[in-house]
Amino acid sequence: MIEMFLNVDDLAHVRFAISPLQETSFSLWALHYPGEFPLHLRWLRLIRDDLPALDTELLLSLVSRRRWLPDFITPRPLARMPDLAEELATVRRTDPATVAADLAAAYRDEELPPTLQGTPAEVRDRIADILESYWHLALAPHWPRMRGVLEADILHRAQLLAEGGAAALFGSLHSNVQWDSGILRLHRMTAPHRVESGRGLTLCPTLFGRRATAPIGDVPRVAYPARGVGTLWETVTAPAPDALGSLIGPRKAAVLAALDTPTTTATLARRLSITPSAVSQHLATLRTTGLVTRARVGRVVLYGRSDLGERLLGG
Repeated sequence: MIEMFLNVDDLAHVRFAISPLQETSFSLWALHYPGEFPLHLRWLRLIRDDLPALDTELLLSLVSRRRWLPDFITPRPLARMPDLAEELATVRRTDPATVAADLAAAYRDEELPPTLQGTPAEVRDRIADILESYWHLALAPHWPRMRGVLEADILHRAQLLAEGGAAALFGSLHSNVQWDSGILRLHRMTAPHRVESGRGLTLCPTLFGRRATAPIGDVPRVAYPARGVGTLWETVTAPAPDALGSLIGPRKAAVLAALDTPTTTATLARRLSITPSAVSQHLATLRTTGLVTRARVGRVVLYGRSDLGERLLGG
């Protein structure tokens, strides 16, 4: 179990971040154990023919038999949405002693694989290089879609925080998260650890997490499973009820039905196989009639169903 002791200042500095490097690293779990990630099987099929171009032995060795990753390959994001290059620069600046300690911790009671043996600085640089190549091959082509789901999750969590405070936010992250009297506990963690207060808290949604996790010995940070992962690789949406289509038109009904989670115009266009301009027109009409809400998260505009839209669709 990991315990994070959070004071009032920590709660005042809760922030969200999206980390491309975290998603790159966490996706290695899906490569190792595809049967445990059925929602990502389509993505795995899309990239599998290109993987032999990489040093997959080194790449897959980053996951130990206990499924640990060395902490230095997932540094705390310093911006809300850093570039991968910025995060890899942080990895390449990691002190060699930290690299050696993190590898030893990940492979505790295991022999370090030959691909991870060598001087810590040399191993660090090889790891950064392979993660960069893997990102460009496997995640970068799909990043706009992935980022849209992560942005939508952050909007949802921010609404929970605004409406119900820290208890509502932390209670929504995962069943292994418990918030009680200023202590945030992450259960079902293999290494007991205590993190003291005074350094804020960073929350990072992930598409590849099966429960909430946290690095050891870092500034308080929690990676938690994002909502809406099931919609990530969808290409079509179930048709809206005929009655609703007759009322507002089949295209507008399909757009309304697709907004199970807050979504961008581009994502809706891909899922519905219509142009972004057509989606924008439908959204504008739905928003004017009070069926859809609109919110900006950073540079991204997200649309969601209003209470009226939910009642109309449900009725």
